[in-house]
Amino acid sequence: MADFLNAFNGFQAEIKTKLQQTEERLTMLDRKTAGFARPALSAHAEVEVPHRKAFDAYLRNGDDDGLRGLVLEGKALNTAVAAEGGYLVDPQTAEAIRSSLRSTSSLRAIANVVQVEATSFDVLVDHSDVGSGWGTEAGGVTESATPAIERISIRLHELSAMPKASQRLLDDSAFDIEGWLAGRIADRFARAEAAAFVLGDGVDKPRGFLTHDKVPEANWAWGDIGYIATGTAGDFAATNPADAIVDLVYALDAGYRANASFVMNSKTAGAVRKMKDADGRFLWSDGLAAGEPARLMGYPVLIAEDMPDIGANAHAIAYGDFGAGYTIAERPDLRVLRDPFSAKPHVLFYATKRVGGDVSDFAAIKLLKFAVS
Repeated sequence: MADFLNAFNGFQAEIKTKLQQTEERLTMLDRKTAGFARPALSAHAEVEVPHRKAFDAYLRNGDDDGLRGLVLEGKALNTAVAAEGGYLVDPQTAEAIRSSLRSTSSLRAIANVVQVEATSFDVLVDHSDVGSGWGTEAGGVTESATPAIERISIRLHELSAMPKASQRLLDDSAFDIEGWLAGRIADRFARAEAAAFVLGDGVDKPRGFLTHDKVPEANWAWGDIGYIATGTAGDFAATNPADAIVDLVYALDAGYRANASFVMNSKTAGAVRKMKDADGRFLWSDGLAAGEPARLMGYPVLIAEDMPDIGANAHAIAYGDFGAGYTIAERPDLRVLRDPFSAKPHVLFYATKRVGGDVSDFAAIKLLKFAVS
């Protein structure tokens, strides 16, 4: 029995030694695998996943420890900033909102959009001409006139949206909180922006191009928007109604016509697309490819529902190079503040961004007025 026990103990010790050696080899293999692992594609990829998880936790239950940790560790400083105004949304959600705003039928689709970090954006406009002249080899050179530079300052205003959801819905892990929030915010922002870029009075909001002084094209001066009259109050002329649109097109300088677009609402488009030229051809043509805008006299048409309907003295059609004529300035960040107290049992999400807009070149936009003169 003693011999048997000694042999068994030796066998057991040998098994333990082999198991320990095997475990050590596996550990060394794991270390080598980790050492030769492929690096992350970018530093942004290392930050994005923890930030999305932290932002999701903040939206669902108000837990901002993860977002604060990202700020304190110096990670994602461009996407997570702790402040009294809330937290900046994660990059993917912010990009989804910006994409939605760009794709909506508002002036943003054809205007000049710039991103700034300041509270305003200045546009320097040289609307004069530098003098010139012919000279001879021995003759003196006449001094050219100094060009006049004008500064247009576009102030940024705060645009806000406040969707709400029940806490029970937020507790449901199957509910896509980020997708829902991005859709609601983008929809509200798009409608508010579209109205302001056309009809905004400039008080705590962008100034729309239709709120500037409008004068007959023959009396146009810098600071005004020139218009062409249809010759009939509240309608096109009874004979040759398309002539007014032709006059509108050629009231714009040739330098602007290359990038020009028409802007009108759906009711006006319904009336215009029935028009024909003297040879019986429709002035309006639909886009041949998916996503391509319709064209009027060969120029793209933007359907903006905030444009006025055809009526007496209404400026229902705009035409011009809005890339030069209207500038939209915005900050790239979007901030969200979670409020679980003001509308219990619902949770409010107060989202804000800063955006401004105004006419930057008064010669680049012309209007069609439905009036006698």
